[in-house]
Amino acid sequence: NTEYLGILVDTTLDIVKNSPLRNELVRKAIGYGFDRARMMTYLRSNMGYPAHNGFVPKGMPGFSDDLVGFSYNPELARELLARAGHPGGRGLQTIALSTTSDYVDICEFIQHQLAEIGIPIQVEVFPGAAYREMMANSRMIFFRGSWVADYADPENYLSLFYTPNFSPGGPNYTHFSSKIFDDLYLKALWQPNDSIRFLTYQTMDSLVMSMAPVIPMYYDKVVRFVSKDV
Repeated sequence: NTEYLGILVDTTLDIVKNSPLRNELVRKAIGYGFDRARMMTYLRSNMGYPAHNGFVPKGMPGFSDDLVGFSYNPELARELLARAGHPGGRGLQTIALSTTSDYVDICEFIQHQLAEIGIPIQVEVFPGAAYREMMANSRMIFFRGSWVADYADPENYLSLFYTPNFSPGGPNYTHFSSKIFDDLYLKALWQPNDSIRFLTYQTMDSLVMSMAPVIPMYYDKVVRFVSKDV
């Protein structure tokens, strides 16, 4: 399972045209602007791994520590904001972060950390059914999401970025679209060699991280107690 922040990036939608999140530099500033390790320690009792790599989670076949994603770097976040035309957050309108009640503590943690670098966040809480409906129908530009693997192949995660899978017909809730990504996705589907396919997946995951339609927060961890006689 990967817990993440999703960002609607479809510039044909009015909700995106008028948002600072249409700027890739602002999205990346958010990615570097909060401390996942502290989040895990204080809010999750270390029941999870800070997501410093890609969207494909730790433990999934094909996962690689060599894939570099976002880590806590407030200086870089401030630099990216300045490059986006918002030094110190100047001129940046408040950004609504949508979530459900069970993730309010995590979203408020992110809200406070991003405020320190000049990104104003307002946390909006919705009931589960309304939340899912709004996310599926592109009515939330910035939202907390999670994706649990249906089967043990990275394709299950990367399908969230394939153009024909745009929501509400598919799981591409961010409406991310890249011809390079789509071509690699189709190429990987027909590749029977795991090693070659996993390298293609890593290239695709790296491409997604470079454009930041999603910002991974953490990869879930599960603990099971088993009798010593088993």
